[in-house]
Amino acid sequence: MDFIGHGNTVIQERKMNSSEARQLVEKTKQIPISSRVARECIDLAYGFFTPLIGFMNSATLNSVCQEMKLIDGTLWPIPILMDIDKSTIDKNNLKVGEKVILSYEGVPLALMDIEEIYQYEKQKIAQAVLGTTEKKHPGVMMIDQWMDYFIAGPIQLMNEPHFQPPFDRFWFTPLQLHKIFKEKNWKRIVAHQTRNVPHTGHEWLMKGAWFSANGDLSVEKLKTGILVSCIIGPKRIGDYIDEAILLTQQELNDSAYFNPDIHMVSFVLWDMRYAGPKEAILHAIIRSNLGCTHHMFGRDHAGVGSYYDPYDAHRIFDEIPEGSLSIKAIRLLEWFYCPICQEVTYSGLCGHTKERQNFSGTMIRSIIQDKVQPTRLLMRPEVFQTMMQSAEQYGFGSPFCNEKYLKERRPIFILSPVSK
Repeated sequence: MDFIGHGNTVIQERKMNSSEARQLVEKTKQIPISSRVARECIDLAYGFFTPLIGFMNSATLNSVCQEMKLIDGTLWPIPILMDIDKSTIDKNNLKVGEKVILSYEGVPLALMDIEEIYQYEKQKIAQAVLGTTEKKHPGVMMIDQWMDYFIAGPIQLMNEPHFQPPFDRFWFTPLQLHKIFKEKNWKRIVAHQTRNVPHTGHEWLMKGAWFSANGDLSVEKLKTGILVSCIIGPKRIGDYIDEAILLTQQELNDSAYFNPDIHMVSFVLWDMRYAGPKEAILHAIIRSNLGCTHHMFGRDHAGVGSYYDPYDAHRIFDEIPEGSLSIKAIRLLEWFYCPICQEVTYSGLCGHTKERQNFSGTMIRSIIQDKVQPTRLLMRPEVFQTMMQSAEQYGFGSPFCNEKYLKERRPIFILSPVSK
């Protein structure tokens, strides 16, 4: 059966067989691509970005920047672009109408049909998507580093990535997830996006979203699951290492803090733009393509610094046209520990506002940095143990990214050579 993604579009995988790929290698130009473009090629090919099938042309880019829509009117908030420099265009004599192989780290990854080669003001993109052109915004930094030209056209994967342990356990394509949800008989699936090792505040965000999604169902129809959808992309010093994020999220399942029948862990390749409300919309679109019916949004979703109000990512769902998304936003406030109630409780319910003890990610990180185990009120002991084991196995002794990890970590995925 067909599975339907965003824009009422059938999700399809754009891949070619190995013999066809080998034939193309013999006669097709190859151009190098960045790690970001490689990740987005994979997302495009497997349908994470449905209905997109390739990198955007200038008309689509303009429509997304000005109206937050694709040319056909489908809601879309953030451009998906392939940047390229003038020297690569000239060296390879690239022209509209020809095919070119996109090569990552010297190995063919995907085939592109070139539809357009164009320029577009990068500051205009930053202002439209991020609402700022300030250099210190990490999304602006990313856009500033892009090359001066863009190349557009549909892509087709010619070399499937092989994910390394432990990532291979958690890599699921949209079509695979749709089939898994059907096998599990999950009728409602709540997506939880994260880039963190879970503390108990995160745990209660997930549980609160599960309660919300189940609110109108009878006991006999409780067929709702939680999909933990981790974001795997570029890291900065001080971030949790990717391996620890995935393995600790899974530990909540393994240690039965969630019933294994209603909880699973996966990841999405994505380079965060920190675009606040607009990125929240894109995250909803991606999880809709994964088969999720609900998406939880907490405080300051996809935000950074003080560029957005902590609840802008809540409000934007009231501003988009009704029916433009097939996924429902579950908008949550904060969970915290109340010493008066003597329990973890919700900011929308508990009236002990002066006594509340928030789950401070900065505080928890500082405790962990000293290799001190947080109390059970802050982090499950099994989660802490798994995190520290991940640190030793993958993080050169630390659960946080440092220069050594960023330089010497094992790759998330590798590509096999495509022999001529």
